[in-house]
Amino acid sequence: MNFSQVQQAQPPGPPVAHPLFWLLLLAVTHVAVRVAISPALKWDEAEQMLWSQQLALGYGAQPPLYTWMQWAVNAVLGPNVLALSVLKHAALALTYVLMWLAGRELLGPRGAWWASASMLLLPPLGWDSVRDQTHTILVTAMTCAAWWLLIRLVKRPRPLDFAFLGLVCGLGMLSKYSFALVVGAMALAALTVPEARRALLSPGWWWAPAVGLLVVAPHATWLLTHLQEATSGTLHKMQIQQGMAWSKGLLNLTAGLAGMILLWVLVAMWAFRSAWWQRPVKPAAPWAMSVFKRYFALVLLALLGMVLVGGVTNFRGRWLLPLLCAAPLMAFVARPELQEHPRARRYTGAVAAIAVILLIAAGARLWFGIIRGNADELNQPVIELAAALQEAGYDGKSRIVAADHMLAGTLRTRFPAAPTQACSAEEGDDVPVCVAQAAQRARQSGQGFLLVSTDSRLEPHWWSRAQSQLPPIAVLGIELPLHQLTKLPPAHYQFAWQPAAK
Repeated sequence: MNFSQVQQAQPPGPPVAHPLFWLLLLAVTHVAVRVAISPALKWDEAEQMLWSQQLALGYGAQPPLYTWMQWAVNAVLGPNVLALSVLKHAALALTYVLMWLAGRELLGPRGAWWASASMLLLPPLGWDSVRDQTHTILVTAMTCAAWWLLIRLVKRPRPLDFAFLGLVCGLGMLSKYSFALVVGAMALAALTVPEARRALLSPGWWWAPAVGLLVVAPHATWLLTHLQEATSGTLHKMQIQQGMAWSKGLLNLTAGLAGMILLWVLVAMWAFRSAWWQRPVKPAAPWAMSVFKRYFALVLLALLGMVLVGGVTNFRGRWLLPLLCAAPLMAFVARPELQEHPRARRYTGAVAAIAVILLIAAGARLWFGIIRGNADELNQPVIELAAALQEAGYDGKSRIVAADHMLAGTLRTRFPAAPTQACSAEEGDDVPVCVAQAAQRARQSGQGFLLVSTDSRLEPHWWSRAQSQLPPIAVLGIELPLHQLTKLPPAHYQFAWQPAAK
């Protein structure tokens, strides 16, 4: 009897006894902690607050799916920290559930839970996604879903699952463009394994590409006419260089890969020690092991090609996360006997302990500035700033133009009725034109106009450029103490308020 048969033979227990219950409870607790610690926003959160003001086929360098979902959640909960946190941690919970489903197809209950919970030990998911990420979480969830459906199809080919796989692949492309590498390597790896190839080319296979293309088509039409807008930011972050820069790229790639899996490797080695190599490998599903090995080989070759041929010198952990999130699953499929190892509970306990540590760290973020010596975005006194702006005359509904997108997104959570935007050279805007156009739209709609900046993110000469095409407006200052960091210098803001013409 194999592990999946053992799983099916076990009677279901109460929900509280199921490991996924605790993963879902962890997600709910993270939502409560995020809402409680600060009303201010991080980088990606502020970006979503601005983009989700309207539906569009594309939003700059990112595909639109996450923003569409944020727009829908905002419609129910309002544009606030709760809406941001609910969507993010729902996507994280979905990621764990989908990897658990993939593991359940190949392993017993304990192994499936390990494959899922072990992703907490991948820092870009376990910590960075809690701290501030959006699209990366969603594309990782779609990657886990793709693995689950691929494994199901090889075991039990059905046209309906082909359609679901196409849907997931389409949604993955609408989550982040890097999903193309995931699905490409996954398909090539599977098609080179005879058992997987027979299943994937069985009747009904065409549903997968048909549904996937149908899902992606509307955004693809937008992408064809906005290709530079959609790619320039990412290409800039990759720091593409030619010549001898490949050595820098290899070093950064190695560091990125190590940073991605090192914590998980250390915990797994501490828990099981020589059991990882003491006996010959007898994988739970040899065909699946072949697919995993070929997939990771193709991914590594693609990354090396980006360095040696493409000149890419910068790799970020969040870029590698969807590519490598199945690494713990592959390891436990290779060593299914670890599920019955005497030290199995030690590994489970270590994962649970790290989950609690990460939760505590999420709640303690406001005090990290004491160690760093500078404030985090979450220390910004946004409630006091909103009150000060209203006391100075701002009506709470007129158009807001901020000097950076983080301040703009944060102010939208305080003034949800106000059209809000950022005019920033860092974001590629022509500041004088951007501000003048915003002022004109405000006048046309019979609204006032608020310009605002924070000194911590103020571009040189921003105010002189912003006002260069406007009538003179008095610029006033506000000084407010930081939250939890009152011994540090206070936050400085500047604003200019132009009421609506009567």
